[in-house]
Amino acid sequence: MTGDNALGEYLRRRRGQVRPEDVGLIRGSRRRVEGLRREELAALAGMSADYYLRIEQGRNANPSLQILEALARVLRLDAAATAHLHELARDNRATYSDPEVVSDDILTLIDQLPMPAFVAGRCLDCLASNPLARALSPNFTPGRNLLRQLFLDPAERELHADWDDATAGVVSGLRQVAGGETTDPRLHALVEELCASSPRFEMLWERADIGYRPAGASHMHHPRVGELHLRRNRLTVPDSDGQHLQIYHALPGTDTADKLARLLRS
Repeated sequence: MTGDNALGEYLRRRRGQVRPEDVGLIRGSRRRVEGLRREELAALAGMSADYYLRIEQGRNANPSLQILEALARVLRLDAAATAHLHELARDNRATYSDPEVVSDDILTLIDQLPMPAFVAGRCLDCLASNPLARALSPNFTPGRNLLRQLFLDPAERELHADWDDATAGVVSGLRQVAGGETTDPRLHALVEELCASSPRFEMLWERADIGYRPAGASHMHHPRVGELHLRRNRLTVPDSDGQHLQIYHALPGTDTADKLARLLRS
């Protein structure tokens, strides 16, 4: 969803996720595709097959709001995925090329936080982190790409006991970034690299789910202090072109809180 026809790519992938029986159609014995055919989606959305084909092929890249809502209804998109569809249909996205710089205020803030905290950029590069974050994982070090490490570093998979949930959440969040107000050539290159090197990433990217992983629990197995049950929060950094602050913290008085304190002292 980072190429020249992001809208068409997204529509193709989402119609591949809708089974005919989900929308009241009968699956015939000769069907060669798992999802909806183009003509089926077009008919259910109340448009001609030729008109829909032009949208999917990028020959009508700015369909009306009514058309987009009809497609979202048939494709069973939730609110986040529908908003993403509308973003992709816009034709005024600028190209994102400026280097990402963390403000001095945010750098000062994360250094003062008594819990693991790091700043990630649009492509999930780690831009800044505090010592406790780096003690939690060496991959939370500025200069490393958090997405690449999560999928390709065996140590990162060992750290995240909830690796399946973590990877699904980070890819659906990346999908949302890819349909934002700007396009980023680095993001396109990163997606191509991980699709080629990680079957798990490729499967999740093809699934085309949209939406950041909600705040909640993270379960980790740290090589030095053992099992950690952390709370996780993602905070948008204002006026930063897509940076976010990731914080992990423990409930007071818990075994995990004691282990984080040990990490900070070590």
